[in-house]
Amino acid sequence: MSTQLHITNGDSFTQRLKTLPFKGDIITWREMLCEGKTETNVGSESFWKTRFEYLHKHYNVSKSWFIEKTLKEYRSLCNHKQQDEIILWFEYDLFCQINMIAVLSWLKMHRRDAQISLVCSGDEDGTDKMYGLCDVDDEKLQTLYNKRVYLTQDDIEFADYIWQLYCSDNPIRLENMSDFEHYHFDYLSEAIKVHLKRFPSVRNGLNELENRILSLSVEHKPKNKKALINTLLNNQGYYGYGDTQFERMITSIKPLFSTFNPVRLSKKGKEILEGKTSFYSQIRDNESYLGGALKYNFLFNDESGRILKL
Repeated sequence: MSTQLHITNGDSFTQRLKTLPFKGDIITWREMLCEGKTETNVGSESFWKTRFEYLHKHYNVSKSWFIEKTLKEYRSLCNHKQQDEIILWFEYDLFCQINMIAVLSWLKMHRRDAQISLVCSGDEDGTDKMYGLCDVDDEKLQTLYNKRVYLTQDDIEFADYIWQLYCSDNPIRLENMSDFEHYHFDYLSEAIKVHLKRFPSVRNGLNELENRILSLSVEHKPKNKKALINTLLNNQGYYGYGDTQFERMITSIKPLFSTFNPVRLSKKGKEILEGKTSFYSQIRDNESYLGGALKYNFLFNDESGRILKL
């Protein structure tokens, strides 16, 4: 009898999976490696130290919570050494895809003999709507599972290589990657494109999402900050962010709003949205990382779609 281990993208899907008749143990990958500094050596002491420092500083995550929720689950993963097949359950968005390549990097190092397969949700009906794993019904989940992709050694090596580039101090090397179509990752190329748009734009010093916060504030005229966050959650495309991430982002550009009840831009906010001036010098944070790169050491040129090093 072959044995299975499922690694999921979060707690809500883990709870869902437990209600379905799949065999094997379930491990939840509780991280958001798309935010803050990352290191290549997934699971090492320095890796977890770096991650805790970031989550503690920016999201007020306590040491006890981090140990209980993240490290205990990781140790459980380390103790699952006998499974023949490891099934990854991840989604199309940046949040999930970065976690996925980190997990694959770890598996490459620590589970060389296991068969790795991937269940990935996204474009499920040919419409513009992208589906998370919790958005589809049980029958569709079973179909996704039956059609899961068995990853080759080349796939795993490629995912690990993208992870190494993501953790490097220069995102331009990621920008130059073009052979995604040769591997079994339908959404990784798009996630990397989205990642690169998180660097500040040449036009006004804000990145794509920060600019989207301003433009949606003008278009939708939300009644309050909660309504703005709901609008962002529903209009974020490939990012896969949660409300706490948007809350933090809004705080970083707070001077560009005159009021949040209702949500209205200040005079400066309107000028920056129109590209008449830049917010780069005010928002610049010399300790802000995207993967291994300092966010404000690079600029994204919207017209060419290229990254520039400052």
